[in-house]
Amino acid sequence: MTLMDNVRVQLEERSYDILIAQGGLQQAAGILQNLAASRRCLIVTDSNVQPLYEKQLKLALAEVGAESANYVYPAGEEYKTPETVIDICRKGVRSGLDRKSLIIALGGGVCGDMAGFAAAVYMRGIDFIQIPTTLLSMVDSSVGGKTGADLPEGKNLVGAFWQPQIVLIDPETLLTLPYGEICCGLAEVVKYGMILDGELFSLLEQNCEKLKNLDLEFYSKIIKRCCELKAEVVRRDEREGGMRAILNYGHTFGHAIELLSNFEIAHGKAVSMGMSVAASLAVDTGRVEKELQLRQNALLEKLDLPVKVSGDLEPEEIYNAMMQDKKTLGKIIRVVLPDTIGSVSIVDGLEKDVVIEAIRKCCE
Repeated sequence: MTLMDNVRVQLEERSYDILIAQGGLQQAAGILQNLAASRRCLIVTDSNVQPLYEKQLKLALAEVGAESANYVYPAGEEYKTPETVIDICRKGVRSGLDRKSLIIALGGGVCGDMAGFAAAVYMRGIDFIQIPTTLLSMVDSSVGGKTGADLPEGKNLVGAFWQPQIVLIDPETLLTLPYGEICCGLAEVVKYGMILDGELFSLLEQNCEKLKNLDLEFYSKIIKRCCELKAEVVRRDEREGGMRAILNYGHTFGHAIELLSNFEIAHGKAVSMGMSVAASLAVDTGRVEKELQLRQNALLEKLDLPVKVSGDLEPEEIYNAMMQDKKTLGKIIRVVLPDTIGSVSIVDGLEKDVVIEAIRKCCE
């Protein structure tokens, strides 16, 4: 058996392990033995991932005596809706899932969010497992228990906190991703360096070629570090009552950009644009020197991520879309701004004109 890295998410009775190993999917039977044996399982996956990995997972489940059915939805953020979540639940009923059954998310962030939300509400809550297959979901969305779906008015406006039983990460699944998807995940990796770990940020700066050439040994190291950072934040603030909001660095702007583009701008690229705006706003308000903004944006650009807002979006419409974000408190926008590389603060109550001007500076 390949050596696995283990990151523990400490949440008392809701604690669980994040297991990271190249070839981890090939070892799924041994890993899932105690969790899935003799249970009825529903695999939730999308049309891109299903032909790549579902058969392997089904064989592993059969090996431990688990019965499995599947729910396959068309790939794309536009399908991350309450209607799809209800559809997953209805497939669960038709497949004979009961309160002791298991939902398994096999895919990226959209898959994990919806499968987890379905698990949270099906028969008032059943167990689920995360098997993320994108870099973005490995380092971010599969960890921490945030589940949900989008509404036409905004991203993730319905959902629940529902922790998985385990997260199984196989970096080899990155080899089947388009390069653009890798870039989207790297935006979240850069985010962790910006908000929590200046040494991680420096490591990324020094190893851009390893990142662009998909060095799996290096990726395994980076994924583990990001999971460690997020696990500690979640341990301290599981339901985003305080410091967990720092994980939204770049996201308040990014979610507005995604929504206004009808999700034609991918999440990671929108977050990259959002981090650029956040750094611009931090400079404009005197929180940081220009050097920080330049250093952050230089790394993003080296990783082929955008630092200019694209899509012919107007600064004021981005601001108005931000007002619909769930992180907004009443009519007061809450943003996360850098203090140094490796540290950020949550800032409330910035003047509308100041925010719009920072957005304007980052528009093409």
